[in-house]
Amino acid sequence: MKSIHVLMLFILSALVMSTGCSKYFDEYSTNDNLPLQVPPSLILPTILNDMVVLPGGDVDKACQFIISNYTYYGLNQYWSGSAGLKYGTLRNVEAMEAEARRLAGTDDNPYHALGLFFRAFYFVDMTEKVGDLPMNEALKGLNNPSPKYDTQKEIFKQSLVWLDSANVLLTTLINNGFLEFSGDFYYKERLSNPVNGSSGRDALIQWQKVINSYTLRVLIELSKHADDADLNVKQKFAEIINNPAEYPIFTSNADNLQYVYNSAYNYYPDNPGNFGNNAGRLNIAATLLNNLSQLHDLRAMIIAEPARGLGFSDTSYQSYAGGRSGDDISALATQSSDHLISLYNYHYFYTTYTAEPTFILSYPEVCFSVAEAINRGWISGDAETWYKNGITAMWDFYGIKDGANVVNIQAVDFSNIPYTVHFSFANYFNQPLVKYKGNNQEGLNQILLQKYLAFARNSGLQGYYQWRRTGVPTFDAGPGSGNGGVIPMRYQYPSNEISTNSTNLSEALSRQYGGSDDINAVMWLIK
Repeated sequence: MKSIHVLMLFILSALVMSTGCSKYFDEYSTNDNLPLQVPPSLILPTILNDMVVLPGGDVDKACQFIISNYTYYGLNQYWSGSAGLKYGTLRNVEAMEAEARRLAGTDDNPYHALGLFFRAFYFVDMTEKVGDLPMNEALKGLNNPSPKYDTQKEIFKQSLVWLDSANVLLTTLINNGFLEFSGDFYYKERLSNPVNGSSGRDALIQWQKVINSYTLRVLIELSKHADDADLNVKQKFAEIINNPAEYPIFTSNADNLQYVYNSAYNYYPDNPGNFGNNAGRLNIAATLLNNLSQLHDLRAMIIAEPARGLGFSDTSYQSYAGGRSGDDISALATQSSDHLISLYNYHYFYTTYTAEPTFILSYPEVCFSVAEAINRGWISGDAETWYKNGITAMWDFYGIKDGANVVNIQAVDFSNIPYTVHFSFANYFNQPLVKYKGNNQEGLNQILLQKYLAFARNSGLQGYYQWRRTGVPTFDAGPGSGNGGVIPMRYQYPSNEISTNSTNLSEALSRQYGGSDDINAVMWLIK
C-alpha cells in the first residue's frame, strides 16, 4: 500500500498561487517545476492513511488491550494533556474536493461524495476526544483565525447530514453518474481487475456501505440522546436497517474497511524485525484476555501465550491471564518475568510482517450495533442472531472454524508446539455466560462485551469510548493508570488554542465544563 503525503506540496502550491505585491514578483517568484494544482487522486491517499490507528501504542493501552511491563517501552498511564486533532487532514479534504470540482466542473463526483463522509468521520473523531469544537467557522485560515466553537450536539447533527448527503450522491453516481476516481487503496485498488481495470463502480458501492455502516456507529454513540427530537436517533437507525436498497451496509467481513499490511514495505507494528526489542516487554491486558479466557473463547490462545508460571496446561484457559492495566509497572514486570501473565502469542504476531489487518470499521461492529439497537427497542428484529453473527464473524477473522483447531503456541523461548484444541460453536453459545439472556440489561451487557472483544487492537479508541458510554466491560484502574488512579473522560484542547483563540475557547469551556479544561469532566455526548 502506498502512503503519499502531500500536505506540504499543497501548501507550497498555495503559496505559488498567492497574490504578490507586484506583477514582477508574480512572474519571477513562480517555480515552474512545482504544479499549480495537486490532483485529487494524490490527496486522497493521505486522507485515507490518516483514518487508521495502528495497534501497539497508547491507544491500545487506553482501550486496555495491552500493557507495558517495562518503562522504556512506555507506561500504562492515561493521558494528562491535549488531543491531537485532524484539522490538517480536513484541509486536505477541502483541497481534494476543490480540485475535483475544478476538473469535473461539478460537485457531482466521487471525491466530493467521499469528502462529505470524511468531514463527518474526522469531526466526530475530534469531538469525541474533547467536546465542542470550531466547525462552521473552521478551516477559513487567515480569513477567520479565531473561529467560534460549535456545540457537540451541533457537530453530531451536521455530521449526520453530511453522511446522508454522501449516501444520496453515491446512489446517483453509481446509478448513472461519474464513476471513475483514483487513489483509493482501501477498495478500488483491491477490487481492480488487473486485466480489464475497474470502472470504480464496485469501489463506490463499497464506500456507500462504509458510509451507512459508519452512520450506525454514530447513532449508537448517541444512545444517551436517543430521545432527542432534533437528532432522531432511533428513526434514522430504523430507516437504514429497514431500507437496505437505499442504505446498503456491511454484510460480511469482505466489506470491512481495514488497513492491510504487506511484507514488502508496510509492516504490522509487531513483526520479526522488532521481536528482540519489545516482544517480552508487552503483555495482553487483563480486561481483554481474562474476559476471553472466562468465556472459553479460542481467541485467547490465538493472541496470547500461556502464562506457564500459573501451573496449568497450555491448553487450559486458566493459563491465559492478562496483566491488570491499573497495576504499577514494577509489579507487572515481576509478574511477567515470573510467567504469571501472558505475553503476545509469538507465532501469531512475530513470525510474519503482516499479522492481521487493522479495522477502521468492521462487519462484526455492525452486527453488534444492530443487536444493541434491537435490545434497546429502537428497531424490531432478532438481537440474538445479530449477536451470534458478530461473534462468528470475529472467529472467521481469526481463522477459527467449528470443530478441531490447530493452535500454535510458540513462546519467546522459541518452543513451537502446535496443539489441536476442540472448539465447538454450539458449546460456546450454550455456556451460561454466553447464551443470550434476552432484550434486557443482562443481554445488552453480553452484546457490549462481545463488541469490546471485537474492537481488540483495532478501531482506534472505540473500545474506550464504549466503556465511557456504557461502563462495559469493567475497566481496571489503579496507580498504574496515573491521574490519581482515575480513568479520564476526555482529552484537553490543544494548547495553541489558548494563545490563538482564547476568547472562544473560554466560552466553550464555561458552557461545557464550568470553565475548566478538566480531563475528568463529562461531555454532552455521555451525559
